Amino acid sequence: MAKTEFNISAYEILLRQFLELGYRTVSYDTVESQKRHLILRHDLDMSIQAAVPVAQVERKLGLIASYFVLLRTEMYNPFSKRNRDDLLALIDLGHDVGLHFDTSLYQDDAEMLENAVEVECQSLENLLQRRVSVISFHRPAKSLLGKRGSIAGRMQTYQPEFFEEIGYCSDSRGGWHFGPPLSNKAIVERRAMQLLTHPVWWCAPGENAVEKLDWFVGQKQELLQYELALNCEPYREVFKGELPSLSSLGRNS
Repeated sequence: MAKTEFNISAYEILLRQFLELGYRTVSYDTVESQKRHLILRHDLDMSIQAAVPVAQVERKLGLIASYFVLLRTEMYNPFSKRNRDDLLALIDLGHDVGLHFDTSLYQDDAEMLENAVEVECQSLENLLQRRVSVISFHRPAKSLLGKRGSIAGRMQTYQPEFFEEIGYCSDSRGGWHFGPPLSNKAIVERRAMQLLTHPVWWCAPGENAVEKLDWFVGQKQELLQYELALNCEPYREVFKGELPSLSSLGRNS
């Protein structure tokens, strides 16, 4: 897939190509390495709203996916009403929501990580009122890639059975830097794959990653201005804008 073809229409085409090859989406606890199983994983590094149009496309095609949300980030607040509503919308569309755990915020100590994951999972479970069964690592240390076993009693996406024993492909940094998914050896051999995508690359307008991020920054600025006007009367008197709809990202592609 060409670098400039990262938009919501191209994402739907990619999914349809998997379906044409006989693949079906499965969850982490049901994947079988030698079958045409596809795990759709989305790490929400920058935006929760960007996930909604992606999730709607998957629902239209009868597919399921796993979305992983950060709790400790400057990018968004999952506990805000708007973000919580969108996370619940992902669940209503039939998808799973797990924890995106930023390992860089903690020491590289097994017991500390175990405890921190448990605390963050409990917070997310309280927010969503449902069990968190899978976590993904954000900016993981090399020691965590291919790490065996669960953490805090939950599966993690870099276990060998999800990261090494099946195919793995990611759109990190806004491109297929290690080859497009359909060219992956696992797909050629009709074996299982974990496909990691980040919704902001597929929903923000722009010809490259930098242009997409610049657009995203503009949207965040509009949101901040709106909130300032909502909560501070002097700013309200000069601000004439409306609340930006990040959930409409897909319509801009």
